[in-house]
Amino acid sequence: MADDAAGVPLGEYALLDVGRRRRTGVPEVVFGPGKTPEQIFALLGELRARDPEAPALATRCASAVLESAADQFPGEAVQVDRAAGTVTVGSLPPGRGRVLVVTAGTTDLPVARECVVTLGVLGVHADLLADVGVAGLGRLLARLEDLRAAECVIVVAGMDGALPSVITGLVSVPVIGVPTSVGYGVAAGGLAAAASMLASCSPGLVVVNIDNGFGAAAHAAKIIHAMHR
Repeated sequence: MADDAAGVPLGEYALLDVGRRRRTGVPEVVFGPGKTPEQIFALLGELRARDPEAPALATRCASAVLESAADQFPGEAVQVDRAAGTVTVGSLPPGRGRVLVVTAGTTDLPVARECVVTLGVLGVHADLLADVGVAGLGRLLARLEDLRAAECVIVVAGMDGALPSVITGLVSVPVIGVPTSVGYGVAAGGLAAAASMLASCSPGLVVVNIDNGFGAAAHAAKIIHAMHR
């Protein structure tokens, strides 16, 4: 346990927090940008070796990593999600609960897929409902049963970021808003969506950072695991 707390050095570029999953419920995850493929694969391998009971996850991976990941871990279950830019090494745990990940538009899918993949790694069952934004509100209202059957809803939206407020006003379960960097001009790379969600008049909406599908999934997983102790 003392070794876990101190971290595990890997070369001169990383000090892995291999005890994080046992301490917080969410393991250390490899953030791909700024790392070479060799570093990413080494980090994933070390995480698996140090915590073999859980899969290892890398997010926001470049195409070179996605294309060669399956060959790097012989004997392991390797899942690559090209839309999300994720690599998962190791079998997924059984999924508990039910989280519904909703997108306003098709362009929000990469962030939504990052949510879904992360939830799977964290042992949470997730469904995806795409392209039901407020510009065609009937698409959303037709899926009210699905929304209300979920134990937590993650809503991924860019442009004006209005969809999380609408959904929060329709359901009794926790809602997590994820603003995305989708939109023209004054959308300002997701700032308009983030501000809209933060200023929501629908009580009960929690908002994470722009494009932070991973963070939304981590928060939802903690809710689900607290419900199913």
